[in-house]
Amino acid sequence: MANFAVTLVHGPGWDDARPIREQDDWDAHAAFMDGLVDRGVIIIGGPIGDGHTTLHAVEATGEDEIRARFGADPWATAGLLRIGSIDPWALWLDGRPTR
Repeated sequence: MANFAVTLVHGPGWDDARPIREQDDWDAHAAFMDGLVDRGVIIIGGPIGDGHTTLHAVEATGEDEIRARFGADPWATAGLLRIGSIDPWALWLDGRPTR
């Protein structure tokens, strides 16, 4: 497994007039993302800056796996979020306990 820096950005379905937790299908999106954390796909993540972008440290076999996993998010299929970037990330500093 390798590590990646993955950004998600607002898609055309995002309603800028509503806060994140009031977007359509928030509960389904939150449950989906929690599942990625539970399966060890997302190491850490959350909104950065003004909240229009999220940054996630992701463990995966490659870009295809990342696109498939994040593509199954209810917000991706509804056009609220899309992948902004996927970059390999050498995590030289890691405070997680050894597995």
